[in-house]
Amino acid sequence: MRIEEYEAAAEAILFAMGDSVELSKIASALEISEKDAERIIQNLSDRYKNENSGLQIIELDGAYQMCTKISQYEYLIRIARQPQKHVLTDVLLETLSIVAYKQPVTRVEIEKIRGVSCEHAINRLVEYNLIREVGRLDAPGRPILFGTTEEFLRCFGAQSVDDLPMPDPEQVEEFKSEAEEEVQLRLDI
Repeated sequence: MRIEEYEAAAEAILFAMGDSVELSKIASALEISEKDAERIIQNLSDRYKNENSGLQIIELDGAYQMCTKISQYEYLIRIARQPQKHVLTDVLLETLSIVAYKQPVTRVEIEKIRGVSCEHAINRLVEYNLIREVGRLDAPGRPILFGTTEEFLRCFGAQSVDDLPMPDPEQVEEFKSEAEEEVQLRLDI
């Protein structure tokens, strides 16, 4: 096959699947190496960037997905009802941050860090498809382990959790000190 035929096939795969597709699966379907498949996907992605196209190809943790460019969103709204936007409260953001940076993590571990029950926040984040069950801890009761989803990566513009910003160590120490003072104040009362 010629390169154009491989590109057309990869384009068809990404379009038809809708969700992200792992590079290894694309390479297997095209019967080529992962390196060649990655080059083909990159060519397609570059073409979408350079042409006046409403589509783009994004990478999500070693997988690729075809999706609409943000610049075209207003036209989609004219056709479909505007999707309900999920509001991330401070409680949800705190819980999501803990999952993102500590994953895989159990509900009990999250509650230990937050100091309050977080069952509602976890349920809401699962409903919003920002976190999901990634396994079970090998411990009594086999508690559920939570991790982030591809939707989380899309929403926060990251290719993988490795792209998340690292907290400033000085600020972390400041937060720890404030938390310890707050715990001490509660104990004194």
